[in-house]
Amino acid sequence: MLSVLPLIDQAVAELAPEFRALSIVVGAAPLIHPEVAQSALDRACKAVQEGGPSWGDAHLAAWAETFRKFGAKPQRTPCSAEALRKRVLRDGSLPSLDPIVDLYNAISIEYAIPVGGENIEAYVGSPRLVVADGTEPFDTMKEGAPAFEYPDPGEVVWRDDKGVTCRRWNWRQGVRTRLGADAKSMWFILESLPAMPLEALTEAGDKLIEGLQQMMPGVQIESSLIGLGVK
Repeated sequence: MLSVLPLIDQAVAELAPEFRALSIVVGAAPLIHPEVAQSALDRACKAVQEGGPSWGDAHLAAWAETFRKFGAKPQRTPCSAEALRKRVLRDGSLPSLDPIVDLYNAISIEYAIPVGGENIEAYVGSPRLVVADGTEPFDTMKEGAPAFEYPDPGEVVWRDDKGVTCRRWNWRQGVRTRLGADAKSMWFILESLPAMPLEALTEAGDKLIEGLQQMMPGVQIESSLIGLGVK
């Protein structure tokens, strides 16, 4: 199993000094029970419609304020968890995309937490959370064709040695490192701010791990707590 050591640039500390996250590295096994993901997604959508966790609104509001600090407009480009939640409240559910994606989306909406899933084998060097200077390439799709764009100077991004892998902290993932059920090595990052209790972050990680173990018996998993708010 690949080793992953996510790095957080000290410049990010000025924006979110108590940011913490769960980093979960997975050596995949054959996907035997994809139906686990759909069940998790259905339960999560129901939980959102029933109001979600008591601290959920405060956590999403904290992410919106953090986005404003680096110049993003959360009304237009909200954090990933807020975007998913809005879709569930509008449509009542989320469409199934891929069993692995469905599972981590379920965790995201149930716990009001941004969750990223990446094909770590596609990375060049370690994942790094940094403040962009605006020259880093980000691979995406425009009008159905591969394209590159660049982050705004001062924007918080995840990147590797080749370029940006996720813009505006956790708003939009790139194509190159996109995760699917066929990936052999997976990396998940569950990102939280102090409005989310630490025990809830741990619970969210445990539920993601449990789902992966049910879907892929024999899967190898390592989890670690990282971040500027980790004592």
